[in-house]
Amino acid sequence: MSLRIYNSLTGQKEEFVPLDPPKVRMYVCGVTVYDLCHIGHARSAIVFDVIYRYLKFSGYDVTYARNFTDVDDKIINRANETGMAWDQVAGKYIAEFYNDMGPLGLMAPDVEPKATDHIPEMLDMISDLVEKGIAYESEGSVYYSVKKFPEYGRLSGKNIDDLLSGARVDVDERKKNPLDFALWKASKPGEPWWDSPWGKGRPGWHIECSAMGRKYLGEVFDIHGGGKDLAFPHHENEIAQSQGCSGKAPVKLWVHNGFVNVNQEKMSKSLGNFFTIKDILAKAHPETVRLFLMSSQYRSPIDFSPEGLTASGKNLARFYDLLAVKDSIAPEVAKAATLVEESVTAFREAMDDDFNTAVALAHMNTELKRLNQLRAGMEKMKKKSPQYAEALTSLASGIVTLEKLGAELGMFISRPAVFIQMFRQTRLAETGMTNEEVEAMINKRTIARKEKNFAEADHIRGELTARGILLHDKPDGTTWSASLD
Repeated sequence: MSLRIYNSLTGQKEEFVPLDPPKVRMYVCGVTVYDLCHIGHARSAIVFDVIYRYLKFSGYDVTYARNFTDVDDKIINRANETGMAWDQVAGKYIAEFYNDMGPLGLMAPDVEPKATDHIPEMLDMISDLVEKGIAYESEGSVYYSVKKFPEYGRLSGKNIDDLLSGARVDVDERKKNPLDFALWKASKPGEPWWDSPWGKGRPGWHIECSAMGRKYLGEVFDIHGGGKDLAFPHHENEIAQSQGCSGKAPVKLWVHNGFVNVNQEKMSKSLGNFFTIKDILAKAHPETVRLFLMSSQYRSPIDFSPEGLTASGKNLARFYDLLAVKDSIAPEVAKAATLVEESVTAFREAMDDDFNTAVALAHMNTELKRLNQLRAGMEKMKKKSPQYAEALTSLASGIVTLEKLGAELGMFISRPAVFIQMFRQTRLAETGMTNEEVEAMINKRTIARKEKNFAEADHIRGELTARGILLHDKPDGTTWSASLD
């Protein structure tokens, strides 16, 4: 099965054939740096990180560009609210972006352009559009004439006449048409500005991505991505600008990730259900957040909840619990040259079907379950038997397979033993018990067993089990672990 990707422009999955194989050029709209990143930003970043990784694992030579919008009305407003300079606001939240996104295991894009570093490229495009009569100057600002682009609305499925009659269309007397959008904004007192053929001003939001995409990826490139909310008007306007300049459709495949909802409602500050990445990482391991956000196919909405995050944390711990076995069977792992073909095939088929991480993870969980059953069966085998040796080889191959597939999703970057110890301490804290208290109860149980007071011993085991503490009786004593369920 070849890779198929859903194209927002055509509304269907299409076989992925790069424009210039094996090269792939991908542009993703980044954040406007005026505030802390939220869980919706994390989802978009992880979605396109997974796509970037999978394309690279599939043998493509990928150039991935993701921008920063570092001049914008929101940034200027935040500067006025805080008394900071606008560029200080932008610099502060670019730094916060890296602080928040860093723990999530994202690969660095090949290019991370900032809008303010590309004013000349934007002016060149705007001048070209004005010369062609597609854009016009009005009171020091420049607007794109939407009626000059008949295909406007195709990406978002919106009708121009419907938009014109809509009550939400802004009225601006400087525009010839209410739908026309700003390419260049005349400067207002106290705002940042750059010189232009139309006077001092600053770029509109949409032109920056057209200019930076063209500079780093060419007039036509393979994939343009972003959140679903960007399809209109941002990406619609990008198409109009870029095609107005070059006469060519600028992007082969438009890819949009779905929203993050909270308890079935759209996340918003006004509803009090708004979560920053900092909020979430204060309570959950970064890999847990990553696993949770990959648990739904990227185009689908995902409902964020503490319960969902907890479930993902337990799932991740089960993987790490298996991977922790690797150190104890290192020689067999080193010899495990053959991957589990069925697992690899099922995983790749899921990912080739529009990067369906939900199904890919389901296949990984099936393999995890098989390997844990194998581990349980090995405890009853004689270690020098042929059956044990065969099972050990199968276990080693399975662990190496899960590690490889996990790497394609950006998972399992922690040391297993360290992760399990951290998870164990977290679960222990949830019980309200300390290590010393657990050990004391185990010692009490050991004494009860020696005295053949099995009812008391069973009572202690039951009490600990109810709190999520599992006991493991071995010839040399009793150990314990936190339940992964």
